[in-house]
Amino acid sequence: MMSKKRAAWMRWSTQWSVHGVLLGGLLMAGLANHVRAEEITMASTTSTEQSGLFSHLLPDFKKATQVDVKVVAVGTGQAIDMARRGDADVLFVHDTAAEEKFVAEGNAVKRFPVMYNDFVLIGPAKDPVGVKGNDIVAALKKVAAANAPFVSRGDKSGTDAAERRLWAQTGLGEAGQPVANDKKGSGYKECGCGMGPALNIAASTGAYVLSDRGTWLSFKNKADLAVVVEGDKRLFNQYGVMVVNPAKFPSRNTAGAQKFVDWVISPQGQASIAAYKIGGEQLFFPNATAK
Repeated sequence: MMSKKRAAWMRWSTQWSVHGVLLGGLLMAGLANHVRAEEITMASTTSTEQSGLFSHLLPDFKKATQVDVKVVAVGTGQAIDMARRGDADVLFVHDTAAEEKFVAEGNAVKRFPVMYNDFVLIGPAKDPVGVKGNDIVAALKKVAAANAPFVSRGDKSGTDAAERRLWAQTGLGEAGQPVANDKKGSGYKECGCGMGPALNIAASTGAYVLSDRGTWLSFKNKADLAVVVEGDKRLFNQYGVMVVNPAKFPSRNTAGAQKFVDWVISPQGQASIAAYKIGGEQLFFPNATAK
């Protein structure tokens, strides 16, 4: 028969084994929660993803911080709306006026410029309308006068906002009012789509289209399209980044989002942006300022 002393020892040993399993489970659960906490959701524009920048940039960020980034790439307007609802931790887009309004509304504490590139007008290489040059406003006037096919994103993206500003400078509409679509020529069509699909439509129909240079350079289905207008200072394209305001959205991963902002505007993050090239051509140019 088992001695009372040995029986007591076995009961004690069993209890501690159970406690050990429970403690181990709690530790694993805590670790899992920690891992989940080290992921952020970024609302961003299609150009940063479709250009391939994030495939290059985010592994460098992960290596430096151990934070994963889930990217939701939509038009800038949609990305801002997403962040405004509190459905993202960090916002990385390219519509300075809309970004500043986002901050003024209290949805973020501060906006940081992070990089820039430019827009370009893409069109048939033979340029049947004769817009080639460095004057984007004159080019749009010629497109409208010729009723040439023109694909507009029409999706409230940063590119769409820039295009509307450029049309407004043509004088085709009433002063202070957006230019009505019927003033842009019978060939003007809105696709309500991202930059890649808009370029695909232009490639298949021989249309003109405004694109950010980064997406154009990474676009594979160029067909007979080419850059026909570039170099106009009005085609400057600035990107900004900001953490969603923790006072307004306390459930968001503010700490992880701040890590991204701190890193992407740091010398290390800025160098990673500058290093991204396609065919030897740099797509984005870092220009972060001091915090």
